[in-house]
Amino acid sequence: MRVTGLFSYPVKGCAGVALREDVLGPAGLSHDRVFMVVDDDGEFVSQRNVPRLAVVRPEIDDDGTRLTLTAPDVGPFTLEVDLEGERRDVRVHGEPFRGADQGEPVAEWLSTVLGRSCRLVRVPPEHDRVTSGETPGTAGFADSSAVLLMAERSVAELNARLADKGVAALPMDRFRPNLVVNGWEEPHVEDRVRRFEVGRAELGFTKLAVRCVVTTVDQQTGERAGPEPLRTLAEYRRSFGGVALGVRFAVTRPGAVAVGDELRVTRWAES
Repeated sequence: MRVTGLFSYPVKGCAGVALREDVLGPAGLSHDRVFMVVDDDGEFVSQRNVPRLAVVRPEIDDDGTRLTLTAPDVGPFTLEVDLEGERRDVRVHGEPFRGADQGEPVAEWLSTVLGRSCRLVRVPPEHDRVTSGETPGTAGFADSSAVLLMAERSVAELNARLADKGVAALPMDRFRPNLVVNGWEEPHVEDRVRRFEVGRAELGFTKLAVRCVVTTVDQQTGERAGPEPLRTLAEYRRSFGGVALGVRFAVTRPGAVAVGDELRVTRWAES
């Protein structure tokens, strides 16, 4: 197994940033989900209800001090990241957190782009989240654990089933992975991985990734194009009251990782 893709999502729900190499820290890849768009009530804004988030493209300096946002038909916006911004109560799927508000100008820019009143917050330095699942860990504003792993073979299986129905293949970006791997001959082998090493890092299994309506959003246009892949996944990937594709992991030993690195499974699920 080899790593074929690394992706960080500095602003939760917005476009990803492809990396060649990075460091997997306790909360995942650098800057992953450290920012989040929230509504006036502090609830996170998602592609579930605002698909246009997908066309907002972030770029962040290596040291995390400057964030630039771009979107179609509007000028770019650059802000100096404010770790001392006003603390706001925010929520991710009902889970309460605090966010450092990034000010009025970026709130106005995002509100214009998304067509609704919203604000941008950042994970504050005092953030002490403990994520759920089989292996304890932490994360920024991610839905669940720090790292989402997707295997190319499993997406190929889905696309083969879609092709049988005359439906066009879906790209990997529909599933918003952090770590993409290839090399297993069979689909869904990743479901049985409980601990693995990659580069200098080690990760432990937390849970299967139950997929939602975000997978029906075209990540290039920001338009919903459902019902696929959820309809087809429901035929063969039902799990925990939903449909599963991909696996979530916590970082148990931080370390450098790069495209091309070997993935070494050190523990499998007991059969």
